[in-house]
Amino acid sequence: MSSDQDHLKETDTEARFEFKKEQKAAFVAEKGLTEETIRVISEDKDEPEWMLERRLRALKQYQKMPMPTDWPGQPDLSEVNVDEIVPYIRPDVEVRGGVDDWRDLPDDIKDTFDKLGIPEAEKNALSGVGAQYESEVVYQNMQERWEEKGVVFMNMDQAVQEHEDIVKEYFMTKCVPPSDNKFAALHGAIWSGGSFVYVPEDVTVEMPVQAYFRMNSEGMGQFEHTLIVAEKGSEVHYIEGCSAPKYSAFNLHSGGVEVFVGEDAHVQYSTVQNWSKNTYNLNTKRAIVEKGGRMEWISGSMGSKATMLYPASILKGRGASDNHITIAFAGEGQNIDTGAKVYHNAPETKSTIESKSISKDGGRTNYRGLVHIANGAKNSSTAVECDALMFDNESTSDTMPYMEINESTVDVAHEATVGKIGDEDIFYLQSRGLDDDDAKQMIVSGFIEPITEELPIEYAVELNRLVELEMEGSLG
Repeated sequence: MSSDQDHLKETDTEARFEFKKEQKAAFVAEKGLTEETIRVISEDKDEPEWMLERRLRALKQYQKMPMPTDWPGQPDLSEVNVDEIVPYIRPDVEVRGGVDDWRDLPDDIKDTFDKLGIPEAEKNALSGVGAQYESEVVYQNMQERWEEKGVVFMNMDQAVQEHEDIVKEYFMTKCVPPSDNKFAALHGAIWSGGSFVYVPEDVTVEMPVQAYFRMNSEGMGQFEHTLIVAEKGSEVHYIEGCSAPKYSAFNLHSGGVEVFVGEDAHVQYSTVQNWSKNTYNLNTKRAIVEKGGRMEWISGSMGSKATMLYPASILKGRGASDNHITIAFAGEGQNIDTGAKVYHNAPETKSTIESKSISKDGGRTNYRGLVHIANGAKNSSTAVECDALMFDNESTSDTMPYMEINESTVDVAHEATVGKIGDEDIFYLQSRGLDDDDAKQMIVSGFIEPITEELPIEYAVELNRLVELEMEGSLG
């Protein structure tokens, strides 16, 4: 094992996420969201006119829509002031669109991703890697054997230029239109970076592809866009990692994800988000699933001051299926509001939702979900299971499931449990030689196992370690 690998293995997980770098940028936009700012950003990216027009339409939509404030129990968004956010920071990298060799990155950016373990993960477990720093992708690479089969994995800014027809057809037109919600409109106006994945018909990408998004600067917003198109009979697993160090000023993350799952195709989208506790995490993620297609969402949400995240799937074709597995962790001062939405719009569609939440030190978690079964979606089925684990009497966990069933010949099931870690459980484990902290960690590890077992081993280990640090209150 090389000395770099030895160093990575020995690096404390907390240190890997909490470090900060001095900002070195080639271009920094003015604070706030104005038409002039959008035009400057679009010009800096040398975008086609149609993309600028879509940005400006999204801006008008954003300006007309109210801030969501009337959802029962929703996180407090009063601190979110877009006029105080720096919406675009282009890092100081010579090659626009990113390099394909880690050695070509500036030392400060390379050191960031070395500490996060991304180059090492690429060597061991991934078909391709993209790495975004601030507002743009700085590294992108795909194994040649997948490129030879026609698989495309590149940053979104590059895809706008090189795969214009596909992007123009799918980008915020069918899946997540700017009119969906205020933060989708904000995203459509100011998006930057992100991933474009295209998998041709009947191609199975056997190893995952990963994108990692890092916010380094204080008071900035990150608005990456991910677009995945999986053609008929194809298969791909996309992994997303996110992190940011803690500052006194708030940061805003408002990404957008659009997934198109073709007939009999299979897409798995896994994300482990570890934002700092000054970050508001307000994303919009959605998939459209055709006949016989299968969509899987696996989400781990921790860190952030407030999260509002509800990945959605539209089951459009007969026999389409969807599976959601989520975990949320809330500590002191955190309100993590997560869930899932599934729209059964065709017969014989199937969905399962499994939600796990952990709260401690007065933190709040909430499952907010919607299952809609349309008239005519005969012989469809859905099962929702929500489990909450609380460490103390000050913490709270709520469940808000909404079921809209417009068809009689369907199977619908919902189950919810809320519990505290009992003294008898701790005592039993202590009698087997564990101390109090290790006993609690073992209980929590078992609680979240349905999620970790769905991830590659490297990410499962990382997720368990992040949860352990959250329990200790170590992460900012």
